[in-house]
Amino acid sequence: MSLVHVERDYDAHSLLLVAEFDAGIERVWQLWADPRRLERWWGPPSHPATFEQHELTAGGRATYFMTGPDGERSHGWWRVTEVDPPRALAFTDGWATGDGPTTDVDVQLTERDGRTRMELRFRFASREHMDQLDRLGAFDVFPQSVAQMDAVLANDHEET
Repeated sequence: MSLVHVERDYDAHSLLLVAEFDAGIERVWQLWADPRRLERWWGPPSHPATFEQHELTAGGRATYFMTGPDGERSHGWWRVTEVDPPRALAFTDGWATGDGPTTDVDVQLTERDGRTRMELRFRFASREHMDQLDRLGAFDVFPQSVAQMDAVLANDHEET
């Protein structure tokens, strides 16, 4: 697994995931920029995502749903606030039902010697929001989702 660091900061209401990949920055960027690749890792392994809209520009919007093992769907959206390909992406993530707080997400990619480091920071609305997500198991799921990126990169490399 490429995940090298996970840090929960309850005072700052944030979660930081750091991953390192044996792939160039452009290939890792495509895991975010290409909705078909994004679908292969966004969300827990048991609830694959489908992106219906994916406009990766500042002010753009993405809409998606995750399908559970019994066919139930959870719908979500992104409001993109910053895009600097292939180095940075920032967006707000929320549930389509409108209930519950939103999460700000920042992605930073840096390349060194053909490897790419990704820092993925989630900023939550409050300590209560973090506690709610923790009770739902989200802090276990976020690393599982990021871990799926390795397989997408490996499969994409085999296809080229």
